[in-house]
Amino acid sequence: MRFYNSIGPNPRVVTMFMAEKGIELPEVMIDLRGGENRRAPYNIEVNPAGQTPALELDDGSVLTEITAICEYLEERYPAPALIGTTAEERARTRMWTRRIDIRICEPLTSGFRFAEGLPVFEPRMRCLPEAAAGLKALAQDGLRWLDPLITGRDFIAGGALTLADILLFAFLDFGTTVGQPIDPANANIVRWYERMKARPSANPN
Repeated sequence: MRFYNSIGPNPRVVTMFMAEKGIELPEVMIDLRGGENRRAPYNIEVNPAGQTPALELDDGSVLTEITAICEYLEERYPAPALIGTTAEERARTRMWTRRIDIRICEPLTSGFRFAEGLPVFEPRMRCLPEAAAGLKALAQDGLRWLDPLITGRDFIAGGALTLADILLFAFLDFGTTVGQPIDPANANIVRWYERMKARPSANPN
């Protein structure tokens, strides 16, 4: 297998997921700022959507989309389990991962692309600068919704680290660098974030 990596929160989700599992794969770094992901050979031979990350399998086929890649790695390397060992655990992890993606990660990312990231993304995709503030507000709404739901928990989906934690951390940590800090009023999330930030997988170097 071969992993196509780059800067950004999406690849970081997979690199943290692999680090927590102790998976090491050959890596190809893609120059996102230089637009390498949007031109040949990457957008023809690897990912026609021009996005990172991507995972090339042993048979030469390619997986994209971070949840699909993590699901595949979980099946190939089941321990330690980061999605679950039972149907109930897997469903719970997927439920929280989906909630976090829709309510927080997607609006946070689009808010960045349509504002601070506009010079980079405007030539590459349809951008709606007029929607940036509203999208950022939606992400903050999502965090305010989540905060009371994790009262007394160490992790988002229950008593153990899962993909839901890794997804949320990677995007919130990115948000802190692009003008979308965590509101300190979300005390449960702040405590959770600090615990996640201390994990070796969050600081590989």
